[in-house]
Amino acid sequence: MLTVPDALDRLDAALAAARAAGADAADAMYVGDGSTSISVRLGKLEDIGRSEGEEVGIRVFIGQKSASVASSDLSPAALAMAAERAVAMARLAPEDKWAGLAPADRLLRGTLADLDIDDGTEPGAEMLRDLALAAEDAARAIPGVTNSEGGGASAGRAVTALATSTGFRGGKRSTSYGTSASVLAGAGSDMQRDYAWHSARHFADLEGPATIGARAGERAVKRLRPIKLDTAAMPIVFDPRVGSSLLGHLMGAITGSSITRGTSFLKGALGTAVFDSAITIIDDPLRRRGLRSRNFDGEGLPVAPMKIIDKGLLTGWLLDSASARQLGLQPTGHAVRGTSGPPGAGATNLHLEAGSVTPAALIADIKRGFYVTELIGMGVNGLTGDYSRGASGFLIENGEITVPVAEVTIAGNLVDMFRALVAADDLHFRHASNVPTLRIDGMTVAGA
Repeated sequence: MLTVPDALDRLDAALAAARAAGADAADAMYVGDGSTSISVRLGKLEDIGRSEGEEVGIRVFIGQKSASVASSDLSPAALAMAAERAVAMARLAPEDKWAGLAPADRLLRGTLADLDIDDGTEPGAEMLRDLALAAEDAARAIPGVTNSEGGGASAGRAVTALATSTGFRGGKRSTSYGTSASVLAGAGSDMQRDYAWHSARHFADLEGPATIGARAGERAVKRLRPIKLDTAAMPIVFDPRVGSSLLGHLMGAITGSSITRGTSFLKGALGTAVFDSAITIIDDPLRRRGLRSRNFDGEGLPVAPMKIIDKGLLTGWLLDSASARQLGLQPTGHAVRGTSGPPGAGATNLHLEAGSVTPAALIADIKRGFYVTELIGMGVNGLTGDYSRGASGFLIENGEITVPVAEVTIAGNLVDMFRALVAADDLHFRHASNVPTLRIDGMTVAGA
């Protein structure tokens, strides 16, 4: 894996080759990563894996024609050949009047912020094995747990770099760590599975394996002897670990490609109240130690925290340069990309701000409702906002979480769901997308 300076030198060579081959403009991206993963089951090592890879992607423009080529051979000769192929392909590509690099006058200049996303640690396979075993042991120690799908631990390091023919040069290096456990409780026809996991940029921030394992075991045991529910309209409460999926549906509806294609249920909602005025949703690419933190986007533009939803109002789209041109707007610093193909748009570290009531107070007035802890399937229509997903969780009766529930479907429409959403005060930053406990009234539970 190259260092950031060495990666940028390779990208400069790739850009020079692209210009020599006849490109009017070009950009190049380097991605290098290496990771070690360990999995155990029933107290024994089951698998150990190590993956390493490096690739450079070159995107070239000839007028409004463009093409991309990726190469895992980073030698100067191979990069020159890749650039020549990209130029030859671009000459045959159709015109795209929206294509092009990001505006040169908007590129990030100056010193990059310290995001503290590389802790310099590299735990060995033995340490990862011990973490995985400890997580699974803690899960299996919970009374009622009868089998295991395993424990896991991983450590990785990555380097990315981007350079453009318009003068941008930048890169980052990062580390990532994870621990998980998944176990089963019960026996025969009454067997339930659940899991727990945690990821962090710094090894020191990783939650202890005993805590992760115990959480997985306790969750599995609580799900034993579930009931089914009759079809009815009732309040739905989303546990934080599944409530973040609602942010994913929102982001998919406000990316530039969805808006330019007219395939979003929110295409006419810019500047309007999409949520209640108590709801604010923030994208923060500069969060220290954030799982998706970055100083610049996939086109070299600067990034900054953005209130995507500000007191209920939708403030803007997530735009790369091409979709911004098509909409007559400016790019927002949300371009995301790999080494192959043009950028798209997406969010980074997302969170929905905490509300003012505790989770207990949030459900206190619910006579009969459903507390969702797991979602199954992807029955969401991005064009209409229709929402229908399999779910498991617990019945809420007279303000208390009671018996487990399985094999039901929850349904509604995201437009109505967003407007009805109420947040509790239990926001914790554990993942790339974080929400507190969420309540939505007026949804339908379809059961047996």
